[in-house]
Amino acid sequence: MAEQWWKESVVYQIYPRSFNDSNGDGIGDIKGITEKLDYLKELGIDVVWLSPVYQSPNDDNGYDISDYRTIMDEFGTMDDWEEMLDGMHKRGIRLVMDLVVNHSSDEHAWFTEARKSKDNPYRDYYMWHPGKDGQPPNNWGSFFGGSAWDYDEVSNEYFLHLFSNKQPDLNWENKELRQEIYDLMTFWLDKGVDGFRMDVINLISKDPQLPDAEITSPERYQWGGDYFVNGPKFMDYMKEMNEKVLQHYDAMTVGEMPMATPEDGKRYTNEESGIVNMLFQFEHMDVTSGPGGKWDQQPWKLTELKRIISKWQTELHGKGWNSLYMENHDQPRSVSVFGDDGTYRVESAKMLAAWLHFLQGTPYIYQGQELGMTNVYFDSIEEYEDIETLNMYKEEVIEKGKNPQDVIEAIHKKGRDNARTPMQWTNEVNAGFTTGTPWLKVNENYQDLNARKALSDENSVFYFYQKLIRMRKEYPVIIHGDYQLLLENHENLFVYSRSSNDTTLLLAANFSKETCPMTLPEKFNGGEILITNYSDAPKSLDHHSTMRPYEVRAYLL
Repeated sequence: MAEQWWKESVVYQIYPRSFNDSNGDGIGDIKGITEKLDYLKELGIDVVWLSPVYQSPNDDNGYDISDYRTIMDEFGTMDDWEEMLDGMHKRGIRLVMDLVVNHSSDEHAWFTEARKSKDNPYRDYYMWHPGKDGQPPNNWGSFFGGSAWDYDEVSNEYFLHLFSNKQPDLNWENKELRQEIYDLMTFWLDKGVDGFRMDVINLISKDPQLPDAEITSPERYQWGGDYFVNGPKFMDYMKEMNEKVLQHYDAMTVGEMPMATPEDGKRYTNEESGIVNMLFQFEHMDVTSGPGGKWDQQPWKLTELKRIISKWQTELHGKGWNSLYMENHDQPRSVSVFGDDGTYRVESAKMLAAWLHFLQGTPYIYQGQELGMTNVYFDSIEEYEDIETLNMYKEEVIEKGKNPQDVIEAIHKKGRDNARTPMQWTNEVNAGFTTGTPWLKVNENYQDLNARKALSDENSVFYFYQKLIRMRKEYPVIIHGDYQLLLENHENLFVYSRSSNDTTLLLAANFSKETCPMTLPEKFNGGEILITNYSDAPKSLDHHSTMRPYEVRAYLL
């Protein structure tokens, strides 16, 4: 496979609302990002993925866009944005923006027009349909609860919204709508953007028949994904987007693709006929969910995580490209889910970092992950802000009468606000994020867990990440090597090798609080240690050794 800058890069995701507030209004902003560019440069990242900063009524924190070419007032101005971009480029950092084109806001001018009448020229930019026997057109449920259809009294029709009812789905069947999207992509690329992270991009094509979904639960509304995930014209639309726009730029594209399989991954990311450079898939993130979906908690098994990770590593090798991540703005903090956010917080944050960064794919660091930031445990629902969380609480507690405490515990584990608490910069009031009142409460552990403290401690999680990022530049085997899983059935140890030409690298990670003996095939002896989270780890590998709680070691053999 060809050399590509995005394969060798490490991406850092910024959630602007929570990153750094420059003007004291309690909301992170673009000037706040510019103030912290030297921090990002010191970490060593190559690319910033910036969550949406476009004009939005903020029903879903910016993922409901009312103007794709204007900066949201509370984040600043286009001049601020241009200054930020310039500052990034001067430091050798590229910028990838969020492209949210499965849906817009219901306050977008297109939708305001579309609502006026059935023969408005913008009507067909969205998906309208008459009801059926006084009910919505079909039984699809929204990702955020309730029906995926909303009734419009003016026209006596329903419009489709797979997410909030303030996020109507765009109708990609409409050629003019598609051209509008290609024009706005060109607008940002011409301004100097280095690529796009494409929000739920594999949902843009729907089955035009809009059939009822199979009834698989006692709920009133059902999962209709068979009719809108990787839909019938998805590849056609993406090929057109590449022809009209992307092929003319050296842009990185990553598609967020719910329900994607490795087969999809190969089809969508192979270098001959693929449509994006890499994808975000969710299979590994679902190991903590039971049959009832995201909020249905279950103890997760390392053997299941190994099976999923190994499947993607092996099947995409030489045939496609994956994104490597364990947390983002939609996922809880990885150290609280897959590590230990108490006694072994630092060790487990480092273990997860090394384990992930030595896999094949492009690693993504979510803001604060490089500090080992943790989930937040708010006591009451009033302290949460996220629409998905609030809708779920209302449905489960108010409508179904479930025990509030049980529901809050699920939110503690899985709620999206876990990742959205303000960035912890210092041990000063509000963690140095703002001089005002933060839009979302700061995690109480900021006095001990913050960037200033990390930067003054050479053994911090921050410097461990810095070292990992450097290593990807030094050892091509990390980018290109074959992957092989060892100790497949071990419930605590995740051990794998990466090999290319005459170089082999071995990584061993203990995902538990137990001390575990580790016996490897005899050929895994000798070599030199590259990185570890225990200062007294053996300098060369012995195929009989012991792994301490959350220990990680990588050897070059």
